Amino acid sequence: MPKRRYLPYFLVVASATAGAYPRSDLPSTTFSHKDWELACDNTRTCRAVGYHEEDDGPNATILLTRAAGPNQPVTVELQLADDERRPAPAQLAMTVDGRALGIVRTDPKMSTLMLTEPQVRALLPALLKDGRIAWTGKGTTWTIPTAGANAVLLKMDEFQGRLETPGALVRKGSKPESNVLPPLPAPEILAGAVIQDKNPIKLTAAQTRDIKAALRKTVKDGDCELLDSTSETAGQLEVRRFTKDKLLVSHTCWIAAYNTGDGYWVVDTKPPYSAVLVTTSATDYDDGVITSFQKGRGIADCVATATWTWDGRTFAQTSDKTTGMCRQITPGGAWDLPTLVTHVRKSR
Repeated sequence: MPKRRYLPYFLVVASATAGAYPRSDLPSTTFSHKDWELACDNTRTCRAVGYHEEDDGPNATILLTRAAGPNQPVTVELQLADDERRPAPAQLAMTVDGRALGIVRTDPKMSTLMLTEPQVRALLPALLKDGRIAWTGKGTTWTIPTAGANAVLLKMDEFQGRLETPGALVRKGSKPESNVLPPLPAPEILAGAVIQDKNPIKLTAAQTRDIKAALRKTVKDGDCELLDSTSETAGQLEVRRFTKDKLLVSHTCWIAAYNTGDGYWVVDTKPPYSAVLVTTSATDYDDGVITSFQKGRGIADCVATATWTWDGRTFAQTSDKTTGMCRQITPGGAWDLPTLVTHVRKSR
């Protein structure tokens, strides 16, 4: 029986080599402090999230989104926890420090509620001075703590180049808005053609030995501990014809408490089977796309995902995101917090 590994979910996802998309060439950042966290992607769009403390009370979360560039507004969405004991009312009365700020209406077709511009203008300064932000309906009050907001919003300003400008959220100043960093386009990836044959290739004992030897050269100790395991739960080497001169090879690499990770390699069809590692945290492959889906904990109220798409030369990483902290908001996670976004086009 292989030893189970217990890994933080934000470490489980990323395990790519130079064969994947050059992440170091793209700006992005993540940061968290107390009840707040930040995710800024490679287009310089930033998303800051605040959460109610995880307890038995009425839980909620808010998402602040701001695109890059001068004079960009901040939008704010509210999401109430999926809680049968406290169903979302048709409308909520919003207050900041006891001051009424109007109604936030729910939409049965939407899981999130959008705040109006006046409500956002009142909320932003309250986040920086430990204000009491609340929404009340049908006798229940949902609140969002401000602990950590100041540090997270300061980091957002810094990443977008807004420090000391009039549009900064935290550290305002007189520097011109033209100093603010511009948005960046999302890279376009042209998906390459792959062979659709899903039947694995039967290997001889010698081929299996030689291919495994090539795979071992690409992983560090502990990254794919099940590659040489004889346990039934470790699975077997799976090889499929991928392109005219390449094979796609996969093998279970690790088993954690409630996640597993498969390694995927692009391998030459002939000895010495030179191998390029894509990731050791995959969970699926289909039609030229390798996917990773990892739960932050067993109830799956937070998730991390990533994809790699074959572009005819290599597997380019085409997405990387989480759904935020594990705070029992909703199954599958509350928000979409990417750090890598791309546009993938199918080849004709």
